[in-house]
Amino acid sequence: MLAPLLLVVAAGATSIAAGPATAQPAAKPRPLGQVVPAPASVSEGGPSYALSDKTRIRVDDDSNEAHRIGAYLADVLRPSTGYALPVTNRDAKDGIRLRLSSDRSLGAEGYRLQSGRYGVTITAARAAGLFHGVQTLRQLLPAAVEKDTRQQGPWKVVGGTIEDVPRYGYRGAMLDVSRHFFTVDQVKRYIDQMALYKINKLHLHLSDDQGWRIAIESWPRLATYGGSTQVGGGPGGYYSKADYKEIVRHASSRYLEVVPEIDLPGHTNAALASYAELNCDGIAPPLYTGTEVGFSSLCVPKAVTYRFLDDVVRELAALTPGKYLHIGGDEAHSTSHEDYVTFMDRAQAIVGKYGKKVMGWHQLAGARPVEGAVAQYWGYDATSAAEKAKVVDAAKEGTKLVLSPADRAYLDMKYNKDTPLGLSWAGLVEVQRSYDWNPQTYLPGVPDGSVLGVEAPLWSETLSTNDHIEFMAFPRLPGIAELGWSPTATHDWDAYKVRLGAQGPRLAALGIDFYRSSQVPWAAR
Repeated sequence: MLAPLLLVVAAGATSIAAGPATAQPAAKPRPLGQVVPAPASVSEGGPSYALSDKTRIRVDDDSNEAHRIGAYLADVLRPSTGYALPVTNRDAKDGIRLRLSSDRSLGAEGYRLQSGRYGVTITAARAAGLFHGVQTLRQLLPAAVEKDTRQQGPWKVVGGTIEDVPRYGYRGAMLDVSRHFFTVDQVKRYIDQMALYKINKLHLHLSDDQGWRIAIESWPRLATYGGSTQVGGGPGGYYSKADYKEIVRHASSRYLEVVPEIDLPGHTNAALASYAELNCDGIAPPLYTGTEVGFSSLCVPKAVTYRFLDDVVRELAALTPGKYLHIGGDEAHSTSHEDYVTFMDRAQAIVGKYGKKVMGWHQLAGARPVEGAVAQYWGYDATSAAEKAKVVDAAKEGTKLVLSPADRAYLDMKYNKDTPLGLSWAGLVEVQRSYDWNPQTYLPGVPDGSVLGVEAPLWSETLSTNDHIEFMAFPRLPGIAELGWSPTATHDWDAYKVRLGAQGPRLAALGIDFYRSSQVPWAAR
């Protein structure tokens, strides 16, 4: 059945690759409130600022990060505008200023953007806030500013002030590199797209039945053999430690934290095939290239299982500066409940031993979550009341939650029955359905403060190229990003769909292949 599926996907790639017509610069400055995610506060008024060949990017003299963000902004703007845009710490009457301040009201990621006749000033308490403010500035300029060749201006920013802080501290997107492998450059491209919408977590699904994607020196065959294939029987691949460090470095430069996942104790056929001793019967199964789930399990009673786990967590934790390590825990249908609880107890202890916080899929709530653990909820309308109750009860006991309901936030679900890519086991998920829910009230009974944020997972059973990623992620990813960033008061589908439609020319200018949903009034330019 896989060969016909892949043929359909390949054929679909041709039909989805066609982008909209070339975007033209807008004649008038874009309203401050047209940004995605919606800002917390907008006050429009006063003269606009127009970039020119005199524009400078001024940064604080004593901040290396501010200098780096200034250089990043210049790299974005120079190709399309043709302006030199020098980055300087000298006073400049005309220009863009990136300013770090002691204003605690802006928090770790908030910013203030002020635009007037002589320039734009972005103020933040931390460098991450400056970076997010820069993403807002990009959206206030005409879409053609994103192109990599010289374009016709003018390059105006409307006058006024934006005050903006995020609703949630965790705003994530997950990429499954196990079902199909994606190269470092492919992952970096997706990171850049996430950053435009203020996503701050990249969850990498690094292991599954079909492939192990991270080099582990103490167990080398995990990558060299376990990573040698993928769904449909392709060549697979894996990240060397240098590769993984480069992904982490690039993500950090875009103010994203990498959350690595090793899915355990199920979803482990690639590991079991690599080392016979990890199997209870001592016999290694063949590599797997299908898409079924729930058939594999580590051997919970064996001591070697925990030596393996300790080595993997130790090496991965040493490579990962972020605070989370995700241990999976879903669809462990071949592990008894007693063994599952035993395994999760020991796995969580090992994660803590190496200084990381435990994340797991929401089935972790059916075991014994440790203090500080985070459960990622992926249930949907068809999820039983009993399973939801376990998650709510765990939250009442202190477990934090990240919400990824499959029929809302899973970016691999088909938009409609004719979508050439993706799956539909959780239903069809059009753009409005993906956007129209409230994380705080989604699971009734969850205490205030238990929800850390949201995440949009992208599983790759049917996805193997950047065009595939982009077609399924856009335009739904910006909506999930808005749920994580924007205050509840801004949540309104009728207003959002207009703002989202205005993103179409920008996505096209960036070369992003996106789904032109009929629910969205896409702007012509």
